[in-house]
Amino acid sequence: MPSLHNLPAPAKINLFLHVTGRRPDGYHLLQSVFMLIDWQDTLHIETRSDGQLKRHDMNVALPQDDLCLKAARLLQSESRTSQGCDIHIHKEVPWGAGLGGGSSDAATVLLALNQLWGLNWPRARLEALAVKLGADVPFFVRGHNAWVEGIGEAIAPIALPPKLLATPLALLKPPIAVPTVAIFGNPLLKRDSKHAIVADFLAAPQRFGRNDLQAPAEHYSSQIGQALEIMQKRFGNSRMTGSGSTVFSWMTTDTPQPASFQPADVGLNDQAWVGRVAHGLVHHPLLDLLDPIG
Repeated sequence: MPSLHNLPAPAKINLFLHVTGRRPDGYHLLQSVFMLIDWQDTLHIETRSDGQLKRHDMNVALPQDDLCLKAARLLQSESRTSQGCDIHIHKEVPWGAGLGGGSSDAATVLLALNQLWGLNWPRARLEALAVKLGADVPFFVRGHNAWVEGIGEAIAPIALPPKLLATPLALLKPPIAVPTVAIFGNPLLKRDSKHAIVADFLAAPQRFGRNDLQAPAEHYSSQIGQALEIMQKRFGNSRMTGSGSTVFSWMTTDTPQPASFQPADVGLNDQAWVGRVAHGLVHHPLLDLLDPIG
C-alpha cells in the first residue's frame, strides 16, 4: 500500500501577540506573527484498504482521539473515500506549550492523505477543512510564516528577514500546561492593544510588541514567571509564545552559542522542564514535497 515516511510537523512561535478587542459573540480579536521553527514531530503514514483509521504512538502516549485522527476522519468523510490509514507519530513538540504541535500534526495528516488517497484537492479546500479542526491548523496547511489577525482566520504570508531566521532561539517549557480558558477569562488580560502595522514590526522584529496573554499566564502559574526570569537573566530577553507555557529568547549571533540548550544549563534539574535550541523556517518543509494544486 502507498505510504509516506519521515513527514515533518514543525512547531510555531508567536513573535508577538496582541489582543485588540472582543467581538459581541465573545471571541477575542488578535494580531500576531506566526513563525515556523525547526522543532518538529515526525509522522509516518500508510494507507489501508479496509477504511480503518489507526494511530500508533512511537514514543509518547497521546489522547485516544487526538487531532491527527480527527483530521483523517474529517478528510475521509468529506472525500467519501473508502481508504483508511495507519498514522505513526514520533512526538517531540510538547503538549500544552503554545507551540501548535497538535495543530501541526493534523495539518501534516491532511497534506499527506490528500496525496496518498489520490484526492489532489487544492490547498484552499484543505484549509476549509482545517478551520473545523482548530484555529492554528489552517496556518500549518498554508505553510508560510504569517501575519495573523481577527480570531485567527485572517492569514497573510509575511517574508521574515533572513537575519531573523538565522538567529537561534532558546526555548524553555515549564511542566505546567496553561488552559486557554484560564487566560482569556482572566481580568488581567489586556484587550485594547492598538492595531499594529507590518512595517513597524519589520523595523524591529525581535523587539516588537509583547504577548498580551503573558500576564494572565504568569498569574495562573508561577512557573511561567520563573521561566521568563531565568531566560531574561541568561539571554537578556524573554517572551512567552501563544497562551503558554513555553518561553523563548533570542540568542545573540555576535558570539558563538551552544548548539543545544537544556534546563540544567540554567540550574533546573527537574526532568519535567524541556529546553531546546531552534531556528526559524522560511516555509513549511512539506510546501514543495506535498504541494497541492493552487
